[in-house]
Amino acid sequence: MNYQQRSFGLGGGTIPPGIKNLLYVNGIVFIMQFINPTLNMVILNNFALNPIDIIYHFKIWQLVTYMFLHGGFWHIFFNLFILWMFGSELEREWGTAEFLKYYFITGIGAGLTVLLLSNSSTIGASGAVYGVMLAYALRYPDRMIYIYFMFPVKVKYFMGFMFLISFFSTIGPNTDGIAHAAHLGGILIGYLYLRYQHLLYKMKKIFLSLSKNKPASNKNSMSYRRGGGSKTEHYRKVIDEILDKINKVGYLNLTDEEKKILEEGSKYLREHDEN
Repeated sequence: MNYQQRSFGLGGGTIPPGIKNLLYVNGIVFIMQFINPTLNMVILNNFALNPIDIIYHFKIWQLVTYMFLHGGFWHIFFNLFILWMFGSELEREWGTAEFLKYYFITGIGAGLTVLLLSNSSTIGASGAVYGVMLAYALRYPDRMIYIYFMFPVKVKYFMGFMFLISFFSTIGPNTDGIAHAAHLGGILIGYLYLRYQHLLYKMKKIFLSLSKNKPASNKNSMSYRRGGGSKTEHYRKVIDEILDKINKVGYLNLTDEEKKILEEGSKYLREHDEN
């Protein structure tokens, strides 16, 4: 695949830190696996995602560690290349902390999907990578990619095609050795997280409001009457409008200005409640 837009990959400059660290860790683990066959077996036996180990021996760390193991050069190359290709712009837009949180949520979700739908031992970052591709397709649906550097297609159609492959390969017999259940899980968990992220935000906002709720002092009331509350009312109105937009189109479709206002307004209202 070749990406048509200038922002593809390194369009914003250097590789962002989250993806850079993921590349480093995956690369180091890959070298450890293949410089010593005995060490490789120890790593696979303890850190690959094995449903029996997780269910019966409670090796829950495998839901994370399996993402850093790969079965060969092309396996790790394509996973990390696609991660860089689709993830760089997302990390720059979301920030490193939010991007890494999303990456691990989709990767762990992909691992849980394997536990539910398959009994196969699984390695590789592809579940999380498929989650990243899904997020990119939702954020930039009309961007063009070239399949095999020849066939142009919008990324939303490409991602739809990859979803269908993952879905039908998961429910049917799997004879190609590819972890389709992990791919499907990464897509589904990524979609659910991005689609309902605004609900998590609302729940957090309500929780903070309840935990900080207390009777207003005379000083606060006087400040409100003198105009101190005008800014509060403004932020409440604007935030409600932004939350309505999130309900309709999702957080990712907010403009940078709307995200900034949401953050500033929430901070102001929290501080105002504490006064």
